Amino acid sequence: MGCCSGRSVLMFFCALQLITAVERQVFDFLGYQWAPILVNFLHVIVVILGLFGTVQYKPRYVVLYIVWIVFYVTWNVFICCLYLDLGGLSKDSDYLSLGLSSHRSWWKDNGPGCESRNLPTTRWQHLESPARVSELGCVLEYQYIEVMHSFLQLFISALGFVFACYVVNIFSEEEDTCL
Repeated sequence: MGCCSGRSVLMFFCALQLITAVERQVFDFLGYQWAPILVNFLHVIVVILGLFGTVQYKPRYVVLYIVWIVFYVTWNVFICCLYLDLGGLSKDSDYLSLGLSSHRSWWKDNGPGCESRNLPTTRWQHLESPARVSELGCVLEYQYIEVMHSFLQLFISALGFVFACYVVNIFSEEEDTCL
């Protein structure tokens, strides 16, 4: 097999998925978004299994990776629709925190170029409580950052899916020739 065989390319996409999933996991932890944390954790585990199956010629693990990628693509389409307010979904809902808390995307408060200014409400002016924070002057709105993360995952997953199908096909052809 050459240096750019289907196995090598699949290993590259699995490694790329691991890097981007861990990066995404960090920002989901910062925002206490429990549903994405759980899905990204499972994604990391299945990608590692898919990588193991690719390296060790274990087609069952690669098939598990393929099945998971179908779910993961669906999840990322849901995330895109949620943050773009498509299909009756709203980015202000508590779906991603599983209704356990009122936390939201970390990027909403810490986006690139956002200036946070404290705007105290009249109700809390004389009491000791946190001031209301609003975002002003963001270079890129938080929902678009989240959609770009999901789109990147969609793109890498789609390519991983194609090469995983190819690798399973190659593995089954090699098994057939050995019999």
